[in-house]
Amino acid sequence: MLKFPNAKINLGLNITSKRTDGYHDIESCFYPIPLRDALEIIPSDKLSFETSGLEISGNSADNLVLKAYNLLKSDYDLRPVDIILHKNIPMGAGMGGGSADGAFMLSLLNNYFKLNISKEKLEAHALKLGSDCPFFIENKPKIVSGRGEIFENSTLDLSGYLLALVYPAVHISTAEAYSSIKPQQSKISVKEVIENHSIEEWEGILRNDFEEGIFKKYPKLAEIKSELYNSGAIYASMTGSGSTVFGIFDSSIDSETIEADYLLKL
Repeated sequence: MLKFPNAKINLGLNITSKRTDGYHDIESCFYPIPLRDALEIIPSDKLSFETSGLEISGNSADNLVLKAYNLLKSDYDLRPVDIILHKNIPMGAGMGGGSADGAFMLSLLNNYFKLNISKEKLEAHALKLGSDCPFFIENKPKIVSGRGEIFENSTLDLSGYLLALVYPAVHISTAEAYSSIKPQQSKISVKEVIENHSIEEWEGILRNDFEEGIFKKYPKLAEIKSELYNSGAIYASMTGSGSTVFGIFDSSIDSETIEADYLLKL
């Protein structure tokens, strides 16, 4: 059985407070995008995990795909499988690739073993894997709050726009990104911007709080954002706490004038 975990971008990201459990409260809009990994499970006599594509650093036992399998196995009688992950979404890039892999693995196992786990329970399992993981269970545009696990449906539809993604091969850990953050309530909420302002009005009011600190440490990222605007982007921003900078372009623009690692039709 095969699934294709997709990435997401953050449209706005406000860090509003530090929680007593060590996490931060945020507000953002998560939007799924058509940049995908591939995840397959095959019947086997012994559990195995192999990867291809982009190199994944660290211990494979810490991969969210394996953690998802072990998490469900603790509650259900799962048979062994061969797990194959082809990695195409860059790591540490702020696009939620690892979170998507973990969440899609939960859904894949649910379907494969006919466990009949509800969406709500899958989201609860996904939250044990990571703050971003529950989003990928339903995988639709959401206004998010809390530590990223509280969802509100969004009617935002960017169909027809072009999305340019620039990934400068800089890996920024979550801890590094948060090290320069001073949480504060935003003057205008992400929900207010998304619901009541057109995309042409987002520049200057839809902010990612990580940009200020990260752009100081990695000025190349600020240059990329400026270059995207100079190339005709309607809106440009860093996504999440990672190093990817994206620009949203009108579909009528000449795509050959856009320099990007990925150019996607939304």
